[in-house]
Amino acid sequence: MPSFRLTSAARCLWAFLLLSPLLPAAHAQRAAGPGRPTDFLDPAFHKGRRELLRQALPAGSVAVLFANPVRNRANDVNYLYHPHPDLYYLTGYDEPDAVLVLFKEPQTLGGQAGVTEALFVQPRDPKAELWTGRRLGTEGAKQQLKLQYVADNTTFATADIRWAGFARIHFLDLPTDVRDDTQDPADLFDLVAAFRRQAAVPADYDARREAVYLTMQREGVVNATALRPYLENQMKAQPALATDPYVLGYLQATTDATRLQALTTRPPSRHENTSLNDALDALRAVKTPEELALLRRAVRISAVGQQEVMKALRPDMGEMEVQGLHEYIYKKYGAEFEGYPSIVGGGNNACILHYETNDKPRLGNDLILMDCGAEYHGYTADVTRTVPPSGKFSPAQRQIYELVLAAQEAGIRECRAGNEFRAPGKAAQQVVAAGLQKLGIIAAPEEMRRYFPHGTSHYLGLDVHDRGAYGPLQAGNVITVEPGIYIPEGSPCDKKWWNIGVRIEDDILITTAGPENLSKEAPRTVAEVEAMMARPSALDALRLPALK
Repeated sequence: MPSFRLTSAARCLWAFLLLSPLLPAAHAQRAAGPGRPTDFLDPAFHKGRRELLRQALPAGSVAVLFANPVRNRANDVNYLYHPHPDLYYLTGYDEPDAVLVLFKEPQTLGGQAGVTEALFVQPRDPKAELWTGRRLGTEGAKQQLKLQYVADNTTFATADIRWAGFARIHFLDLPTDVRDDTQDPADLFDLVAAFRRQAAVPADYDARREAVYLTMQREGVVNATALRPYLENQMKAQPALATDPYVLGYLQATTDATRLQALTTRPPSRHENTSLNDALDALRAVKTPEELALLRRAVRISAVGQQEVMKALRPDMGEMEVQGLHEYIYKKYGAEFEGYPSIVGGGNNACILHYETNDKPRLGNDLILMDCGAEYHGYTADVTRTVPPSGKFSPAQRQIYELVLAAQEAGIRECRAGNEFRAPGKAAQQVVAAGLQKLGIIAAPEEMRRYFPHGTSHYLGLDVHDRGAYGPLQAGNVITVEPGIYIPEGSPCDKKWWNIGVRIEDDILITTAGPENLSKEAPRTVAEVEAMMARPSALDALRLPALK
């Protein structure tokens, strides 16, 4: 799935031990009711993550993380709830209306001394559970999640947390579009309001502005040359910064001494989210053996999905039907969700990067691009294959496909620890530019971006575009390599290339021995794809009655 995310570099927090693809990691049951899967991450994993994050906090700090909002789909129907990836990563808790508080130094809370972590969860409610499913409640969370301190979320507003005593209060972006359930005194709306009030978060607090301030503090003297254009760009993106006295004072400084003096005038604030984001980026970017076991399963399910759909594919199928086959296979293997809306585009639709409508009723002989990923216990794959429904590539389709494949191979070769994050993308772009020019589709290499407008790589994990520092690649990173060429109808080239969109995407584990393609089971070469499509499908016998 193409990504456009950019962020700053951060250092790895621990050494990574490579896990054999068949070695089971330590898992434990974490469920609100009987009969659920038993291979969720062990509470010890989450405890270790919390402790690493707490160690990264500066002295005198507290960190606060909220659950995701419940999202309404229509009228009285909500979307199936998806936990906040950071909260899930740190606790294993997957219910709404919760808040986690981590203290750098031990506190006394609810009469309990030595508290460094507190989780406030929604209480048990038999009436609500009859309609929407079982809840862990405080006792269930204590027993299964093993946090040091767990309390009912209705007590968060009155909990004896001495907010005024913390030198720094760290939090992620606070949700501002949350519905207030007036019948629930401790829903997410109320939890955020209580935090804002008790932690004295200014009404005009702006996380983006604070991030600029923090960048100025870090780079203002040691990297002044690069900081100036950064600030000028930020002033365009955030017009309020154009009149900000702190920013203007720094820009008016002309020597290191005057810059240092300007930096001392930063408006005082105990509230910020950049440091917490940076720490979570560094932690989540390097996968542990336990995480890799789940991620490998998600990727393998997705690769098998590509195999089986290739076998079953026919020109008379529609995009939605193909999407359904992928997602059926995910469910068959126990994947709870798709990691993102499936992208299944035939012909010109394949030239829309994040095409999600998937409603073309008949594919015909156009290529079909299938960018799909299973999510298994929170960890998502991201695998793309582009294939001919007829089972055979046309000459033009084959030429574009093999160019994209050559670009991907070049990108994968650059997936080595120590290389810059953009190295795979740069290698792929060079191949695509040269190839398009050779085919006569472009006249000069700089025109390549018309047909290959995105990067090749993003981190993969609890989010399809996962957290990470986007600095040098490290052993334990899992990233995508996904070059593409998209030639929509009306493009300024020979019409024989029109309506060809090709993307090939694999999920690559960075190891000390080189790149490992986790999704290699999904056929990639023209010969492999055509051979797979010639095989019989278990779905061939599936014939539903016609609807009249």
